[in-house]
Amino acid sequence: MKSDDALYDELYDVRSEAVELGNLVEVDPFGLIEAARERGPVQEGYLREVLGVPFWHRHRSVIETEKGRRKGFTVLSFAEAEAAFRDNARLSNRIYHMNPTDDRMLGILEMDNPEHFAHRKAAQSLFIKPRAVGMWRDRWINDIVNAIAENLGTKSRAELNMELCARVPVHTISAAVGLRGDDALIFRKALIASMGTRKGPQAQMEAMATVSRMSMEQIEIRRKTPGDDIISWLIAAEVDIPDEGKRQLSDAEIVTFCRLLLLAGGGTSWRQMGILLFALLDDRERWEAVRSDRKLLEPAVQESMRWNPNNPVFSRLAIADTEIGGVAIPEGSVVDICLAAANRDPLRWDNPGEFDIHRPAKPHIGFGLGAHMCLGRNVAESEMVVAVNALMDHFPDMRIDPDMPAPFITGGIEQRGISALHVVLK
Repeated sequence: MKSDDALYDELYDVRSEAVELGNLVEVDPFGLIEAARERGPVQEGYLREVLGVPFWHRHRSVIETEKGRRKGFTVLSFAEAEAAFRDNARLSNRIYHMNPTDDRMLGILEMDNPEHFAHRKAAQSLFIKPRAVGMWRDRWINDIVNAIAENLGTKSRAELNMELCARVPVHTISAAVGLRGDDALIFRKALIASMGTRKGPQAQMEAMATVSRMSMEQIEIRRKTPGDDIISWLIAAEVDIPDEGKRQLSDAEIVTFCRLLLLAGGGTSWRQMGILLFALLDDRERWEAVRSDRKLLEPAVQESMRWNPNNPVFSRLAIADTEIGGVAIPEGSVVDICLAAANRDPLRWDNPGEFDIHRPAKPHIGFGLGAHMCLGRNVAESEMVVAVNALMDHFPDMRIDPDMPAPFITGGIEQRGISALHVVLK
């Protein structure tokens, strides 16, 4: 057993994650989503209220006010979801500012333009597709995937959720930041704890202190000895915010960037890779079609994001009166944009509930849309492409293990992933 196996077991179990957060749902949400969409593309009520499942909300500290719960609305169709994502003037990402102090926890996720644009621009060139396919693969992804594939080659069976899907993204983003070995998982454990309150304010404060301490240690090292890593890049980067002029990022801003990158880069990619592999292995014809024609792999990645996005709902705070799909949204309301529903809108896709690697290409919103489209989407796609290619090269006859529990997609309405993915490798 590797020294970090216990930490992976703790941090990368989708069902346990949902239990810890308190948002586990035991039913397939898509039947509920389809029934809800038939009642209208935009409805009053938060997503869980519209679906009729126990209430939980990622932004509860924002929606619960001294005057009571804010009014909520849910968007379920593609056209209306697209419009909501593009309405940056009236639908704000301030909903993500969950910390009651003035300190930001998630950086650019909590910002609106022009501040958001300036901070995103400081890091965006690191994540464009040419770098994701070139630099990220050459420096980090290829070596990490090859090492995992070689280790799997010593076995006849494996559980890919833990042994591959969890490891590739967290080691990639951690190596890119400069963390190594168990430090990456210690950081992630503290980071998750710093975002929750279930263990009490003292535990949360201790976790926040660990995140800040480990980040500052890396910043101090890179200021003395810059390298080929994200922190060195951010130290050298400038932001140009109107009325402020050009300046370098502060240490606190770099810590916040690292917090967001390690949270998203080590989390969402893990869950989506498991969903992709499950979809390919669940139908032997899909696996064989992609294995024999690797040009189908990138479309399969996109189809996985359309078919089952691992982050099925994003929210926005209305900072002015607006309307979506003819429904009035008063200032101060919260809008839940259901990506999972929009990506299976029958007005946009035929047989939307089917995973189809030959589906004619159309843009989906599995990575979000507009100004806040996922910054790391190209890196996540590269991780999935490299990992699946390696599996197909090393284990062409790989299949779901018939002697183990069948895999299924689980979690909350708000985050989805594979339960476990036991396979026969050879």
